[in-house]
Amino acid sequence: MGSITTTTTIVAAATATATTPPPSLLPKPKPRFLTPSNFKFQPFPLSISLKHHTQLPIPKSIPSAAGAAVSPLNLKSRLRNGETLYGLFLLSFSPTLAEIASLAGYDFVVVDMEHGPGGIRDALPCLHALAAADTAAIIRVPESTAAWAKKALDLGPQGIMFPMIDTAQLAHQAVSFCRFPPAGCRGAAHPIVRASKYGFDDGYIGNYLDELLIMCQVESKEGVANAGEIAAVDGVDCVQMGPLDLSASLGYLWDPGNKRVREALREAERKVLESRKDDVESGAYLAGFATAFDGARDMRSRGYHIVSGAVDIGLFRSAAAEDVIAFKTSVSESEEEEEKDVDEKYWSE
Repeated sequence: MGSITTTTTIVAAATATATTPPPSLLPKPKPRFLTPSNFKFQPFPLSISLKHHTQLPIPKSIPSAAGAAVSPLNLKSRLRNGETLYGLFLLSFSPTLAEIASLAGYDFVVVDMEHGPGGIRDALPCLHALAAADTAAIIRVPESTAAWAKKALDLGPQGIMFPMIDTAQLAHQAVSFCRFPPAGCRGAAHPIVRASKYGFDDGYIGNYLDELLIMCQVESKEGVANAGEIAAVDGVDCVQMGPLDLSASLGYLWDPGNKRVREALREAERKVLESRKDDVESGAYLAGFATAFDGARDMRSRGYHIVSGAVDIGLFRSAAAEDVIAFKTSVSESEEEEEKDVDEKYWSE
């Protein structure tokens, strides 16, 4: 018995030594955020360069009095704390790109079912990836209907975005899609859906509205005229500007930077900002998308509290084009050098 015990002790010690390297050999943690020296993207429509991203250093957690970080707050709480949130639109429906976006430091990612090719089944893996990396997911539904809202909300995003909200009545309807009866018309399946952690979250019914960010998009001439009334609707947390659809509505589809489009945007912005004034518990926050003619820093200075800086597909397009151009330029320069060497050798002989 003694020999067996001794042998077992020796093997266990050897195993522990083999599997646990000394502290000096443990890998150092890699930095979480990218820097301009790592990557450099050129500005392109519907996106901004990475240097603008680094000008908005927004932590994902709030430092405590003792200097330690506490758990990240939800989007609504962070807005009430006065933060400006910076995010990305995900059109590829790639969980990998969603995870990369989260690790890069975005505060939220909009899973876009309006213009992206995916539906509810495709959105779910993206929400899984974002949740694993502790980043808030917002779902933009393809159209503002009860059916789409119900499916999106049951997935459990932190926010939902309704497109083409032109009147206060449509905003009231959008809010009703998010509320259970009698306050609204959302279908009740809370004991089994992901939003309530499949029924494990006993407090879901009591706090789901406190944690859900409801966003209404103003992206038409009519929407601009009614922006103040839309922002004042009870339950509307954010009014999201849609510059491209607005430019089309005004007759400037090919010129979204037109002066009249900018004037319409400023009018809508003013109305939304006035909806809050002195009462932080009412009115809506201003949200929008940075473009080549309206950068994120300028938007922040005008009162935007939610800024989306790029689209995942657009970022990849820019990086891919830059990579190809760099290669072809280097090949062309190399061929020119070779031709020059041949000519010099010919004439020297």
